[in-house]
Amino acid sequence: MQRTLLICRHAETYDPYPLQPDFERELTPNGHLQATRTGQWIRDKFSRVDTLLASPARRANDTARTIAKRLYFDEEKISYLPGLYNAREGDLLRCLAALPQHAKAVLLVAHNPGITRLARDLSGTHIGYLEPGKVVAVKLEFEVWSDIYTATGTLLDDNTKQLS
Repeated sequence: MQRTLLICRHAETYDPYPLQPDFERELTPNGHLQATRTGQWIRDKFSRVDTLLASPARRANDTARTIAKRLYFDEEKISYLPGLYNAREGDLLRCLAALPQHAKAVLLVAHNPGITRLARDLSGTHIGYLEPGKVVAVKLEFEVWSDIYTATGTLLDDNTKQLS
């Protein structure tokens, strides 16, 4: 069964101010614009997603909500998973492996370096380090999400060359 995984880095954030927790970093005005453009790009290329997973960190949360609006995806249905915050590739795979069978088009909004490594490994392609607000789409063939550990897919498309 064909699955599409859209792997997105959160949009641009302000540098942390003294004593600000990393978890609370906010999007810049340009970051909000990046997320809006990314949502539009996803809608133009893929129409919709049926599952949206995001790190609960403020920057990823805001990116996911902005993209969801462009996709007409109910914000209440976004799954904020603590395991996605600054996750390594193995942690990201564990979250994806737990997805329900009906999830066919999935958007994952998280952090580097884990998401870039995940995109490279799943696509079998050298992808440059994902810049803020950028997304790559990987087509995968497997029956159940737990098979993602052994899957290698095909890079379908990306918006990494678009201007921010």
